[in-house]
Parts: sequence; structure tokens; C-alpha cells
Amino acid sequence: MLDIIHLLPDSIANQIAAGEVVQRPASVVKELLENSIDAQAQTIQLIVKDAGRTLIQVIDDGVGMSATDARMSFERHATSKIKTADDLFAIRTMGFRGEALASIAAVAQVELRTRRQNDEVGTMIRIEGSELKSQESVSCTKGTNFQVKNLFFNVPARRNFLKSNPVEMKHVLDEFQRVALAHPEIQFTLYHNDVEVYNLPAGKLSRRIIDIFGKNYREQLANCEEETPFVNVEGFVGKPESAKKGRGEQFFFVNKRFIKHNYLHHAVLSAFEATIPEGSSPFYVLFLEIDPSHIDINIHPTKTEIKFDDERAVYAIIRSAVRRAIGVYNLTPTIDFESDINFGNITSTGRFSDTPTPISQSISDFEKPRRGLESLASMTDSLRDRGNTENWRKLFEGMESFKPNNQSTLGFQSAASPADAPITLGSKANDIILDESKRLAEIKEITAIQVQNRFIVAQAKSGLMLIDQRAAYERILYEKYHNNLKNKNSFTQQLLFPKTVDLHPADFQLVLEIQDEIKALGFSFEEFGQNTIKISGVPPEVQEENEKEIFEGLLQQYKTNQSDLHLDVIENVARSFSKKSSAKYIGELSKIEINLLIHQLFETAVPGYTPSGEPIMTILSVERLAELIIKK
Repeated sequence: MLDIIHLLPDSIANQIAAGEVVQRPASVVKELLENSIDAQAQTIQLIVKDAGRTLIQVIDDGVGMSATDARMSFERHATSKIKTADDLFAIRTMGFRGEALASIAAVAQVELRTRRQNDEVGTMIRIEGSELKSQESVSCTKGTNFQVKNLFFNVPARRNFLKSNPVEMKHVLDEFQRVALAHPEIQFTLYHNDVEVYNLPAGKLSRRIIDIFGKNYREQLANCEEETPFVNVEGFVGKPESAKKGRGEQFFFVNKRFIKHNYLHHAVLSAFEATIPEGSSPFYVLFLEIDPSHIDINIHPTKTEIKFDDERAVYAIIRSAVRRAIGVYNLTPTIDFESDINFGNITSTGRFSDTPTPISQSISDFEKPRRGLESLASMTDSLRDRGNTENWRKLFEGMESFKPNNQSTLGFQSAASPADAPITLGSKANDIILDESKRLAEIKEITAIQVQNRFIVAQAKSGLMLIDQRAAYERILYEKYHNNLKNKNSFTQQLLFPKTVDLHPADFQLVLEIQDEIKALGFSFEEFGQNTIKISGVPPEVQEENEKEIFEGLLQQYKTNQSDLHLDVIENVARSFSKKSSAKYIGELSKIEINLLIHQLFETAVPGYTPSGEPIMTILSVERLAELIIKK
């Protein structure tokens, strides 16, 4: 029998390796920018065309390479960073495995020009699909000019899996921002299709944050510093009042390398405990400086995941540093730094032994009952089918009351009243169900009151039903928006004077990516210059609102859902806009509006829960009420 095991050709092996390292154009951007930083560049220019499909070019003024090093840099596992196994635990550079350039050259047409300071001439190398086409001496400036053309030209299946240009460009912007934030001492510029997107001069971190995210961050930053023998923390956190719904702009860097770490994110949220609204997250850019021997960065090809040998200690130090920053800048009334900073019991080895306390939520007396949904579960089981309005009415049997002025139960005037026209409801959410008057006039009024302009308490057959007003509107609006998105039947209110909205470059790319879905909600807009849109129409629910705030809130929630839930576009847009729109429905409601809200809620598919699964209501049984009132 013939032998069947053989060595792969280098070109195929490199393409396999490229599958881990080069996932999309943004992966190439990250690797090339990091190479320029390792080359001690002070000025780095990134040029991108067609979101990186056609061209990714990085030009730097770093140390450059000799002719031999330039050729060796494209070999697999060729690196100047590691000589012994012990070097793996003392890495402070960005790249180190020696796979990036070999992987890029395996799936693209590459041209490299490089020259060292003292060399009279430089070197040019052209490689296509791992095949060396030419190497020659050329005249060029000091540093390195790296061009990656026609990414995945020889792997069409991989190229077909790339997303639209706005999506891919958004990923490019994300990588560029991370590298630029980590190195404010370096000047960065970014051009896309010959248009300047960023021009970031070298300077302090605070200046870099403002240049990237906008001037409104100028008054939002508080300095955060903490020095310990184990790890040093420095950077900036945002004021609590600047916290945004969803994840927002949040960055961790370990030894100037961007990382994603949910455990450390929890430490920051814990430090802001009770100072930001539920569901919001603060802005932060935090740098951790730690001995490389205490971390392992070689656990993922993209190097964005990292392991600490003592995560609890890092958690406690970050939480302490952020709380101290909040206190020093008087961002919160009082914080006791002498206790409850979660350092726990320190063992004889100097390690922290306890588990961080979970974030506690500030829950009012009327929110707490929402957590107990046992009695609600049996009721909602029969309400899952859309249009089933008979079952929920049984919940209120025997609880009807009538108005003495012969007015119908939901505020619509009967035939015997002085006028036949229905009352116009003040809440814009009441437009959700059209042609209601005839049907609702036959429904008897529910005994219900509003508490603290936020919660509705309704008398039900088995006791008291508590409804979270905002969550109820979120469910109602979600079903409206989801239906509009699927059926393309939205309404638009034209603005008398169109409004222009300047967006962050990444958000602008996101708008282009999901513009069809945003327009299906009822927005009418068009591109109006670089990173700017002109809004000429809005959904009826956002009339007379701040269009910029609405747009940014929608995009922010969309990005949070995208990273945390991985929803399809229609579901994500519907959830995002319903959550953003429902936030303003915390306020006083008339008796008519309370009743209409309850009726609309129970005609939804799942009246017990928001689209994200949060409970909307709970039932306090008569027995439970007796337990609360009569102390045994």
C-alpha cells in the first residue's frame, strides 16, 4: 500500500495559517500597524480603498529593514522577538509569532519597500500568493511602505464571505482606533478612498481621546491612576452622567495591547455601582502595566484574549482605582475608600482569596416584585398566541368600574355624550394600534393607578398586578417596529427644516450598513458630506425630539446587541429602537392612557417580557399581600 501522509506545500500551509490570522481586511490593518509600532515609528499613515478589499497601505518612518531581513520577514515563524522559550514570558512587543506577513502574503498581492537610516538604497519585494515575484534595490525614504492589494484574490471562497464595504470599514476603524488610543505619542492618519477620515497628532492620551471621539468628551474625563507592586493602572473614566445605554466606548489595554475581558469590565461597573442608570455603562480607557511573567497573551491568534495568573487581584485593584477616581473628582456624593474595596483576605502567598461581590442593583419598592414571576408564569402561558384577547380579559373579571358621566370605559365618548368624536390621546405611543376607537369602546375600564410616574398597579382577579411602564412600552413598540421592518409599511413625518447630524466615523459606516432597516422604521435621510447625514423625516414617535440623540442612541444600542446577542439585522434594529424609544415613556399618564397601555400590552405576543427577556409585570396574590401587611 502506498504511503498517504505527506507534507503540505508552503503555499497551502500559509493559506491555512492565514485563516487564523487574516480573517478580514481589519486583521491586515491590525498586523501592519503593530509592525510599524514595533519598528519605533513616530508617524504612521494608513491608506484604505474599498474598505480594504482593493488596497491596504501602511507607511511609517520606523527603523526599516535590511534586504535580508525584508526577505526573511515573509517566512513562517521568522521573528526578531523570540530566541528562547523563556522569551515567551517576557514579551512587550505587539507581534512576536512571525506568522503575520507570511499569512498576508499567502492570500494577497504584496509589495514592500523599506530602508534603514544609514543605508543608501532600500529594498523592494513583490510577492503574490506566497510566490516571490521580484526583489530589487530601489530608492525610497527611511522606514517601511507596505501595500496589500486584492485581499483573498486567490481564495475566492474567503473573499465571498466578506461583508459589505460599510461593515468591513467599521471593523477597520475599530482596529485603527484601538492602536491609536494605545499609542498617543505617535501621529496617525487614515484615508479611505482618498478622503481623510482621521488626522491624529501626537500628544497626550486625553487629547487623543477627544480627537477620536469628539469634543464633547472634553468635560467628561476623570483621571484614573493606581500604583501597586503587582499592577499599575492609569487612564481615564467618564463621569456617571455621561454613561450611555449599552456598552459604549470601553477599552482595556495590557502593556499597551488591546484586550477584551468581561471580568475586568465587571470590575469597572462595580466601581460605578449606584451612580449610573441600570443598563448603562461608563466610558473608560484604562491601561494596565504588569510584568509579562504574570500574563499569557499567546492563547488566541488575534491576541485580544489574555490570561492573568491572579485575576482577582487585578479585579480588586481596577475597582479601587476607578472608585478613587470617582471620589477625587467629586463625581459622586460620598464613597468610603477605607472599606469594601474588595481586596478580600490576603493569603500568605500574597494572593487574594475571596470572590468579588456581584454588582447590586438599586431597586425601588415597586421594582422588587417584578423579580418574582412564579405567579405570572401560568398566566402568560396562555397569552403567547398573537390576537388572543379573550384569555387576558378573564384576569380582570369582576373588577370593572363605570364612569358616572356616561363616558365609555377607555375615555372614548359614547353616542349619548355631547360630541361623537373620540378624544385625542396625548401619548405618541397611542398611535401604535390604529382604528382603536370602535373596538375599545366596548371594553370595560380596568381599575388601575400610576405610581411615581413609572409603575402601574392594576387590580386583578387574584390580587394586584404591577406593571413596569417603560418595559410595557418597549414590548408594544418592538412589535410595531418589527412588523414595519418585515412588511416595509412604516410612516414618516416630514420635518419642516431638515436636520444635519455629524456622526463618529465608525457610526457613519454602521448607518450605511443598516440604512435600509433604519429607513424602514420611518426615518428619511441621505448622506450629506463626510460622516454627516441630513434627516428630512422621522417616525411619528420621535417628532420634536433631538434627532442626533435618537440616532446615536439607536446606533449605540444596536452595537451593544450586535456584540452581546449576535441578532439578525431586523431583530436587532427593532429591539434597539424600541428600547431607545421606550425610555421617554416614563412620565405621568392619564386614566385613558393607562387603560390603553394595558390593553395594548396584552394584545402583544408575549406581554410578560420585554424582547430581551426582562419581566414586565408580576402578580402579588392576596395571600402575599396579607403576608406583607400582617406581620406574624
